[in-house]
Amino acid sequence: MAKFTGSLMGMGNPLLDISAEVGQDILDKYDVKVDNAILAEEKHLPLYKELADNYSPQYIAGGATQNSIRVAGWILAANGRPGECAYMGCVGNDEFGKRLEECAAEDGVCVNYMKDETTPTGTCAVLVKGGERSLIANLAAANNFKPSHLETDESKAIYESAKVYYIAGFFLTVSVESLKIVAEHALANGKTFCLNLSAPFIIDFFGDQVATALEYADYLFCNESEAAAYGKKHGLGEDLKEVALKIAASPKKERCQTTNCYFHARIGIDDCRMRWKGFGV
Repeated sequence: MAKFTGSLMGMGNPLLDISAEVGQDILDKYDVKVDNAILAEEKHLPLYKELADNYSPQYIAGGATQNSIRVAGWILAANGRPGECAYMGCVGNDEFGKRLEECAAEDGVCVNYMKDETTPTGTCAVLVKGGERSLIANLAAANNFKPSHLETDESKAIYESAKVYYIAGFFLTVSVESLKIVAEHALANGKTFCLNLSAPFIIDFFGDQVATALEYADYLFCNESEAAAYGKKHGLGEDLKEVALKIAASPKKERCQTTNCYFHARIGIDDCRMRWKGFGV
């Protein structure tokens, strides 16, 4: 792999999306809500074979963070800046893992996957109904990312070159220690760290991990349902504008230089941006 000299790095759960149009019967059968994202339980595991056997699904390189980095790569390349994006995660040493790597490379993303020799590449069932998507992620190898991967020369070259880091909340279920290594590097070097809350269940069931990551966030992304879940869990009320302001005022790691941090959500507050620590809106 050529040495990475770009500016944007993502780290997350690489998954092969298995996408199909389904009816309400499938959602009911597997107890899945419309427009929701969850981790697969035992009851969901037959779903993947059912999609493959009965629905002629599309197989698409996925994973929330990997998709974001791929899109960023398209945008940057279209503006004369190819080769700016890199991504890390864990895949199996199998055909699905190779397919993910090929897709990322085609999009101009430098991938540095950790390879798990004993666990298959993760998959995500994407159930499409009436224009809405429901996601059921079977992390498999993606769940096995280890901080030791960040100690390799290739990984260090990537995160030391990057100036902006993006990690989705889904990764908080895998390796907070790895997130902290990257976030501490960003903190010590005055770089930009971005976090996405990703889904209500992350807030509901991984609250301590969210709190750890949030202290480092220069940019926090979420949608209305995630903001509502955060407000409910922390007793911040139901007014999403007030929830946003209170999150923006929450504690943050001190930096060597003053850095403004923003909360982003589609809730109509001055172009949806507020600065942390009372620096102003």
